[in-house]
Amino acid sequence: MAKTQLNVRVDEGTARAARERALARGVSVNRYIEELVRQDTGEAGHAFVEAAADFMKQYEAVFAEDLGTDGDRRHEGRG
Repeated sequence: MAKTQLNVRVDEGTARAARERALARGVSVNRYIEELVRQDTGEAGHAFVEAAADFMKQYEAVFAEDLGTDGDRRHEGRG
């Protein structure tokens, strides 16, 4: 995906907070802000749901074996 450069002016406190949060997450300030915008627009939630669906599909057989084909738990003592 092509990237577009944005120049944003913020006060020093906001800039400091962005740098600190990005550092704490181990990402660049650019990546941190990009993630915030995606979260705000709902893309992160949509990506999470898609990833969860892919995970469930990939491990469907494991879950079916553990839970049984009728949905009853085989291991009642768990969870």
